[in-house]
Amino acid sequence: MAERAALEELVRLQGERVRGLKQQKASAEQIEEEVAKLLKLKAQLGPDEGKQKFVLKTPKGTRDYSPRQMAVREKVFDVIISCFKRHGAEVIDTPVFELKVNDRRILDGMFAICGVPDSKFRTICSSVDKLDKVSWEEVKNEMVGEKGLAPEVADRIGDYVQQHGGVSLVEQLLQDPELSQNKQALEGLGDLKLLFEYLILLGIADKISFDLSLARGLDYYTGVIYEAVLLQSPAQAGEEPLGVGSVAAGGRYDGLVGMFDPKGRKVPCVGLSIGVERIFSIVEQRLEALEEKVRTTETQVLVASAQKKLLEERLKLVSELWDAGIKAELLYKKNPKLLNQLQYCEEAGIPLVAIIGEQELKDGVIKLRSVASREEVDIRREDLVEEIKRRTSEPLCTC
Repeated sequence: MAERAALEELVRLQGERVRGLKQQKASAEQIEEEVAKLLKLKAQLGPDEGKQKFVLKTPKGTRDYSPRQMAVREKVFDVIISCFKRHGAEVIDTPVFELKVNDRRILDGMFAICGVPDSKFRTICSSVDKLDKVSWEEVKNEMVGEKGLAPEVADRIGDYVQQHGGVSLVEQLLQDPELSQNKQALEGLGDLKLLFEYLILLGIADKISFDLSLARGLDYYTGVIYEAVLLQSPAQAGEEPLGVGSVAAGGRYDGLVGMFDPKGRKVPCVGLSIGVERIFSIVEQRLEALEEKVRTTETQVLVASAQKKLLEERLKLVSELWDAGIKAELLYKKNPKLLNQLQYCEEAGIPLVAIIGEQELKDGVIKLRSVASREEVDIRREDLVEEIKRRTSEPLCTC
């Protein structure tokens, strides 16, 4: 055992040497020589029948972060975001979305009692999963006309998959005379009922919809499945929000990791993927469609000048405001016109303007202007920070 442990250590060290040479972009000859040494050591080591090690490798080009590292990253990003907001950066938020949930076991049980043959399970699931995009009649025609499902079986499926709701739907299905007799469906419904109990305690049950038409990823999902669907605001008051597509999806998979484990061990996991690019596209389209004026910065005050040759004074004042935690900005032109500076505030929704002029500098004051009311008042320079904080702490229109 001691000899084998020593060989394993040599293999590890030689492997690190090979990786180091590759990172340093050493010559091909040198790398080949060291790889040959590594292979020779592995040959001496031979197979270990009594010990099989399964290692999950991080995909190339990515890395994992520990909780401690993530805490550090979050702090760094918080500082970056805070700094950018202070200097007038704009934030784009994700529109409203709804989370849909279902359970693989409920689908299995539902299809079983409806009479779907095992051989058609996957293909019928793919049809059902289209219900968020097309009507039930189109889905039924596909199942019957293209996939050979009996019309009466399709009708029974339709009675179930067109239902969606919350915990009341779970309780209703638990009383279903057929579904409640199916072991798999009963297990899935029991878990979803527990999930909704937790969601109610967390105060977010209204954001979750139990949707029996959710049927994806069934090659590997074994329990709960879910997706986030972006909602489009209704055009008319009282209309239902319109779904515009899934932007995230995931579920529980107990057998996927075992497929890559030499011993086939069961490793329960829950995963989630987010369609970042799709979210980007949707947000961009949404912004282009907005015709109303919307404030996109958190800037509290613009430092402006009424005359030329006051760039240095503007820089001094904006620096003082930044040091005091005020979100301020200025136009980075040497001699901007006052009218242009005021128009910029109106377009960006900045509520206050701190105006510096030659007379104000002589008197030791700053002229503070409300963009909305256009009222101006002289404030002692040493009192400016407190006055801005007082005014910006009051409710402001964000339009």
